Amino acid sequence: MLLTLCKFAITELEALPGMSDCEELRIAKRFFDEQAAEDENGKIVAKSKKEITSGSLQSAYDEDATYRQKGHVGQSGYVLEISETCGRENPFQLITDYTVEPNNVSDVEILTDRLPIIKENTGCEDMYVDGGFHSDGVHKTAEENGIEIHLTNMTGSKPSKHLPISDYEIDEETNVIIRCPEGHTPICAGVSKSQSVAHFSHEACSNCPLREQCQSKEQKKDCVVRINVKTIETNREREEIKTAKTENTGKRAGIEGTNSALKRKGHDKLDVRGKTKSKIVSGLKVTAQNIKRFIKYKQGGYIPKKTPPPNQGTLAPVPG
Repeated sequence: MLLTLCKFAITELEALPGMSDCEELRIAKRFFDEQAAEDENGKIVAKSKKEITSGSLQSAYDEDATYRQKGHVGQSGYVLEISETCGRENPFQLITDYTVEPNNVSDVEILTDRLPIIKENTGCEDMYVDGGFHSDGVHKTAEENGIEIHLTNMTGSKPSKHLPISDYEIDEETNVIIRCPEGHTPICAGVSKSQSVAHFSHEACSNCPLREQCQSKEQKKDCVVRINVKTIETNREREEIKTAKTENTGKRAGIEGTNSALKRKGHDKLDVRGKTKSKIVSGLKVTAQNIKRFIKYKQGGYIPKKTPPPNQGTLAPVPG
């Protein structure tokens, strides 16, 4: 009923003179086009949720806002991405970069665009991010700008059907399989069509205790193992993350506190609409946060507590 009334209002307004530049009419038409459709009988019906894009109109007063679902919670609006220093040698940390985008823009896309700017403004050489920022595009852009990306985790799950890729001995430069988990050397091995391929004798594979878990597949002349090169590289990244998890997680942890501090100061729900105004207000809140940290530093608030000397006991008088 509401969509039918909306269509009726649009038709009536379009018939009036001088309405070609009417903002209200333009917004109403956009809303109707995104939300309504006609069935086989020409009746106006609401589109299904799957047919409505995340970039559809969320508010008549904020055309830039978009929709996203994070976990099981739907949100309309924008996303703020921030970067800050994390060097332990710094007396205090500062927010060094921020940007505001519609919340249906991915973290990967935002970071890829911001990396050259962050490099130019700060000379950053290492960046610590969570698994949501992992992508070939991010790593490529980071490498082009002389930045090393350190991940605290990776999205997705490890495959469990077969033996871990790390159990195979694989050349780090060529990605050629050198030995299988049981220590057998392949008859021949190489990389072809983005796959690392190794051929093993029937004798080596048929009596192997790991036969049921192995990647090996029996052929007429031999047994062959095929592992996607991308899978090998991803596995290496997982192993690197596992090795440096404590350091990477520790250096990234501070940004969560910064996010929390900004939310407590009203950033969770701004009192303005539109991307431009939201970006201006976000910039002011980020600047205020940095000023607050500087003042705290000047007042001695970041001086580390001195560790008390170890208890060495007291000397008792010796009886004469």
